[in-house]
Amino acid sequence: MKVERTVGIKHVVERSRFFAVLFPAAGEAEVLKMVRLKKGEHRKANHHCWAFRSLDEKGNRIEKSRDDGEVGHPGRVLLELLRRKEMEGGLLVSRVFGGVKLGVGGVSRAFREAGAGAIEAYKKKV
Repeated sequence: MKVERTVGIKHVVERSRFFAVLFPAAGEAEVLKMVRLKKGEHRKANHHCWAFRSLDEKGNRIEKSRDDGEVGHPGRVLLELLRRKEMEGGLLVSRVFGGVKLGVGGVSRAFREAGAGAIEAYKKKV
């Protein structure tokens, strides 16, 4: 399913806030543009992790993710969500640290939950 419009949600875990946005993106340049936009919007966010999937002009699959220095490889977690749901587009999750360390597993789970929430919100609006 190709993402046609932008949908965002907020997910809270142990006072950390995770802002997830699913958006149309055909390439890395569009993803980086959204990252810049969200960095301005969420100035206190420590990490902006993302993934995207799309097809190039020849029909070849393009996939990429970035962890932005966060533990637990959340970029890969987000990419796996897009793969499992067969979504084409970008998925970005920005984390504002809430003072409680979540651990590697907790961070991965929180990013997965935030990303899945954005995908579900999108599906409800389509």
